[in-house]
Amino acid sequence: MPRPVPELMTLLRELIATPSVSSVSPAFDQGNAGVIALLAGWLEGLGLRTEVQDIPGFPGKQNLVATLGEGPGGLVLAGHTDTVPYDAGRWTHDPFTLTEDDGRLYGLGTSDMKGFFALAIEALLAFLDRPLARPLVLLATADEESSMCGAIALARAGRPLGRYAIIGEPTGLVPVRMHKGIMMEAVRLIGRSGHSSDPSLGRSALEGMHEVMGALLAWRADLQRHHRDPAFAVAVPTLNLGHVHGGDNPNRICGECELHLDLRPLPGMHLDDLRAEMRARVARVAEAHGLAWETRPLFPGIEALETDASSPVVRAAEALTGHAAGAVAFGTEAPYLRALGLDTVILGPGDIAQAHQPDEFLALERIPRMVDLLRGLIARLCASP
Repeated sequence: MPRPVPELMTLLRELIATPSVSSVSPAFDQGNAGVIALLAGWLEGLGLRTEVQDIPGFPGKQNLVATLGEGPGGLVLAGHTDTVPYDAGRWTHDPFTLTEDDGRLYGLGTSDMKGFFALAIEALLAFLDRPLARPLVLLATADEESSMCGAIALARAGRPLGRYAIIGEPTGLVPVRMHKGIMMEAVRLIGRSGHSSDPSLGRSALEGMHEVMGALLAWRADLQRHHRDPAFAVAVPTLNLGHVHGGDNPNRICGECELHLDLRPLPGMHLDDLRAEMRARVARVAEAHGLAWETRPLFPGIEALETDASSPVVRAAEALTGHAAGAVAFGTEAPYLRALGLDTVILGPGDIAQAHQPDEFLALERIPRMVDLLRGLIARLCASP
């Protein structure tokens, strides 16, 4: 019987050759429609029911839902189709040409995480002629690396997709059931500029920001005293003051100042509560200095994740990999899938150390192991009565 889709290496090659960079900078941002078209074509050819979803307000950005089998429940194999931008001058291989060298496959998205889709397709080939007790869904999303618009659109639609999910982010073949959240915020103070020779002529936003930074660092200490989870390599929530800009000249009192920060909360800490507390602390300092102030999210943020250790998808992933499900500091689309009722495990063949790096690669020896893991998960969660 002829193979109904191209060979695995051809699937990988075509995915890597199709640019799908997403970025908060319009100069780098691209659509993902080319990758979605590839996946939809292959999966339709295999007999899956495919649905391409345009994302309102994001031209050229799409999600794909492809389903094998019928009924409620089942397993979703999920991932994002976009990559981060790349440093062209720092790559020694063409980012868009799949290159095999010394047991590795180099290319942008091999590890994070377009390569996962080729492996998922390879795994599902074994079930095309087998009746499934519950459906298998392949979900491909847009813009995980920037706006999260694909996952947000799915969560807002509220459409059930299945009961369990595997997200193929790079975890080195070790299952992950917990991750920290991500909150990136801007704090802006507005004072009054004036001649530096007389402080009474202005109101320094920069000096106010100095105190705001102190208040935020004191808040960080409070958070770390009260929240700790030894499952994480960094067991406490982190808060990083990553960017500050204010004023324009040393002989002018600074009229405006803006700070950007990154907060990584643990499971059980919620973004709305954290934003409210941050705003209250900023307000106290700003008002004491007679400064106007505002805060805004730099992106919608990602809630922390904790999938119950007793969930069948966690137990299946642990049994098949031989590893206890762990915890990581990076965020994923899992909280959006959780909002749709999906118990979710993050499990992929790549390594997070390769993500967002020049000469990103996927080790060849990981490929058959990942395909076998996916087939085992499908057999347990979809094929078994």
